[in-house]
Amino acid sequence: MKKEIFGLTPEELQQEFVAAGLKKFRASQVYQWLYKKCVFKFEEMHNLSKADITVLNEKFTVMPANINILTRWKSSDGLTEKLLLELQDGNSLETVLMHHDYGYSVCVSSQVGCAMACAFCASGLNGCVRNLTSAEIIMQVYLFNSMIAPQQVSRVVVMGSGEPMLNYDEVTGALKFLHREDTAFMSYRNMTVSTCGIIPGIERLAEENIPINLAVSLHAVKDDVRTQLMPVNKGFPFPSVIAAAEKYARASGRQVTYEYILIKDKNDSPEDAQLLSNYLKFKHASVNLIPANPVPEKGFERPPAKRIEGFLRILQKNKINATIRKEMGKDINAACGQLRAKFNDNK
Repeated sequence: MKKEIFGLTPEELQQEFVAAGLKKFRASQVYQWLYKKCVFKFEEMHNLSKADITVLNEKFTVMPANINILTRWKSSDGLTEKLLLELQDGNSLETVLMHHDYGYSVCVSSQVGCAMACAFCASGLNGCVRNLTSAEIIMQVYLFNSMIAPQQVSRVVVMGSGEPMLNYDEVTGALKFLHREDTAFMSYRNMTVSTCGIIPGIERLAEENIPINLAVSLHAVKDDVRTQLMPVNKGFPFPSVIAAAEKYARASGRQVTYEYILIKDKNDSPEDAQLLSNYLKFKHASVNLIPANPVPEKGFERPPAKRIEGFLRILQKNKINATIRKEMGKDINAACGQLRAKFNDNK
């Protein structure tokens, strides 16, 4: 059986190559081709001998070269591209590339599916199938890097399908790998991990001593409403989540972003805005307001523009740093899990 080498460190790669009868220096050559030049086929690595290419193809595989793109969508404005990828075990995942004025960012998935069962999200419709490996997370970034070369992704957000804190080791392993000078050399300050509020994961991240941005999916500040929208609130009540996130902010020196989806007549009242302000006052926090993508079968509608603006004004009046999220990729089902759910329904 062939050995998958994508995501191995230089030392691990060297060990595998020597065991296969290759010279040590071949490891550094291949490593450069993979992570600096985004070349994933051995026969396209021009400083390798034909004999070594034969051995490499017999013994090893490189994940991005063997990923099947099931569906590829580009938004009408050309700024967002979404891929539905078939993994080597037949499972599928979604990943999204976004082009901003400051460069490219990728929204990566951390699990196949999701176990959180948030009422407004398509990711958890079929539950969580399995965790992704760190290599499968890294692959999502490098697949896009190969498409946009010679440019490269400068930011990564772990905000696709899955709950990152329930796949903690693989997620942080992937981010540390992308931070390496001999790979993407991406700044930790350009990385964001989004969680529904898994407190043990937030606490572990605070101990890492790496300034990764933390985003918390809050979405309501009335206990019954948040539990209805996010069942995770039963195990990790939101006041405790906010307390853990504030500790993370102090430990990392990074302001925490609270994601708040605005749903008509559910969590969008002036009272909700004032309550949210009360909970976040004097915290190292900002709020990202997200007008809901309509989900008619679940009765979720977007509030009117005036209601959204009024909610924002109340937060700003209370000196809470808040913005309304710029929508990207709405016309290509770029929200978490939408494309995979659609594909699975059609299978």
